[in-house]
Amino acid sequence: MSEPAFNTTGSLLLLPVSQSLGFPLDQVNFVTCQLFALAAAFWFRLYLSPSRASPRVRHAVATTIGSAFLIFCFGWYSAHILVLVTVCYLIMVFADIANVHKYSLVTAMGYLTACQACRAYIFNYAFCIIRGASDSSFSDVPSRVLSARPSPLQYLSYTLNFLSVLVGPCSNYRDYLDFIEGRHISRRLRRLSGACNGHNGHITAPDPSPLGAVCRKLLVCSGCMLFFLVVTRSLPIRLNVEPDFVSQNSFLVRLTYAFFSVQAARPKFYFAWTLADAVNNAAGYGFSGMDGNGKASWDLIGNLNILGIETATSFKTFIDNWNIQTAVWLKTVCYDRAPRHRLALTFILSALWHGVFPGYYFTFITAIPITIAARAIRKSVRHHFLSSRGLKLGYDVLTWAATQLTICYTVMPFLLLSVEPTFIYYRSMYFHVHVISILAAVALQPKHKSRETRTSSSSSLSSVSPVQCQPDLSNNNGKID
Repeated sequence: MSEPAFNTTGSLLLLPVSQSLGFPLDQVNFVTCQLFALAAAFWFRLYLSPSRASPRVRHAVATTIGSAFLIFCFGWYSAHILVLVTVCYLIMVFADIANVHKYSLVTAMGYLTACQACRAYIFNYAFCIIRGASDSSFSDVPSRVLSARPSPLQYLSYTLNFLSVLVGPCSNYRDYLDFIEGRHISRRLRRLSGACNGHNGHITAPDPSPLGAVCRKLLVCSGCMLFFLVVTRSLPIRLNVEPDFVSQNSFLVRLTYAFFSVQAARPKFYFAWTLADAVNNAAGYGFSGMDGNGKASWDLIGNLNILGIETATSFKTFIDNWNIQTAVWLKTVCYDRAPRHRLALTFILSALWHGVFPGYYFTFITAIPITIAARAIRKSVRHHFLSSRGLKLGYDVLTWAATQLTICYTVMPFLLLSVEPTFIYYRSMYFHVHVISILAAVALQPKHKSRETRTSSSSSLSSVSPVQCQPDLSNNNGKID
């Protein structure tokens, strides 16, 4: 047995399966729990629906199953998560309401940095509370404001529920509470009926079924898994920094392989996030309303838009559609609140949230000049290509290629993790994206910006993560310029 391949603090029950399939045990445990969660979610919706069980029972069951998943996947290490959840709840209860969000942020991010096992979203409650008490900048989003602190059971259910404890997606606390108490779908249908009729309507039709959305998302998961098994494993990321590969191939060959290897690495993220979304939908959570064709839409807590990612023609569009829930959280807790250097601070917080591997910091720090340069280039150049459909098509093709190659360069350290392979890759690419983005940012940056322009720009940031968190979400609300 190869010890490094199967090193985990979690359960060893599925070790024979892991060895026979050749997958790390922690990944086998994770997928097993998510498939069990999918079955449990259907049972939760059908047999523990709000009409059959009280909110207290639903909270308790969701928390118990989620805690079991943590113990199965992480073993004794799950104690870190339980400790942090407890500490942050005590801070929320006893800390001064004017500073509770600061204490929660420092505690949660500090603990996360120390052990890389806890989720940064658990202190979002504090931001919900402080908004209602003293922050007029959120007066236009009353649905995000909490009028009272959650009970211990509500808090544990929100942070440890089996629907999202392993991989998310994250969601707004008010939405989650509505889901547990049976108001999640009816409230949105009444809102839709009221908008259509000009008054508060009452809908007596049965709740729309999530079965179709779940089946579609499971089909996507199957395709991603097949792609991973056939393609991804044949294009290892580490080959980009192998000495023989770097020395024996031209820059164009290295660039081409880097492009395809990074493209091939995405489906594992697609699989995890889409499966998590399907689990929530199977439980009846994630309904966002009716689409233009009158069909139920289940994308309230969707974490990615695969088509938007693969066809992105700008750095902004790509990150707007990747890890959407984390992006909204980062915008809410950092970008909208930082007095200055918003972009840089938000990228740095995103790196800190991901962990302590140097590759994360290389990725997010590199993204800062790229984002600035992309804004400047788009503002200076794009309008010249809008005079005809042919020019616009050519511009779109060119910007698609530039965007995908830039993303490839930016996220490579995120996948390599360490310092030495990152610099091997940068040297093999001659630091070309760093050089081009810095020169473009300096050359095209406007000398003066009016306050109105800065305000308008700040309201358009939404995503800063290349690769989950709690605010209200309508997909892609508020994006990077």
